[in-house]
Amino acid sequence: MEIKLFNMVNATKKWIFLKVSSVILIPLMLWFIINLVSIYEKDYIDIVSFFSAQPSKFLTSLLMIVAFFYSSLSISEIFEDYIHDEKIKNAANKALYIFSIIMPLITIMVLFNLNI
Repeated sequence: MEIKLFNMVNATKKWIFLKVSSVILIPLMLWFIINLVSIYEKDYIDIVSFFSAQPSKFLTSLLMIVAFFYSSLSISEIFEDYIHDEKIKNAANKALYIFSIIMPLITIMVLFNLNI
């Protein structure tokens, strides 16, 4: 009985994290879409200067972190539902979590190293 209760608590935590991260993603995506439309036909220098500005760096970094967190939780749930072999499921989840840490870090490092 303890194992089921522990899994239910983890499932509840995942559900809460999914809901919180989706609420955080809404304003970040709106900000990004509005700004993407405004820089769509700009020159390379204008785009680099946009992403070099401090509010854009921070908000884009936050968007990347939350988006990868949200997507990794969502994909992890798919693994839980459709992969029945525990070894494969654990390996897939570990690879997913590593990827969801490395990709935002690379994106953030590139953003913070942009110079005009």
